[in-house]
Amino acid sequence: MPQTKPIVSVENVVSSVDVNQKTDFNEITRTFSDVEYHPEQFSGLFHRMLDPKMLIL
Repeated sequence: MPQTKPIVSVENVVSSVDVNQKTDFNEITRTFSDVEYHPEQFSGLFHRMLDPKMLIL
């Protein structure tokens, strides 16, 4: 029987951090054009990267 290499793909990575200070999400979105804030949908920031293609919440 021929031996084959497994195909591995990372689909989701989860981590969290406590910066222990107040954060103004609206100011961050004004400063960085690739960051979005939609508090009615999600209580955090969306950062879209093109290379590598990913979405960071």
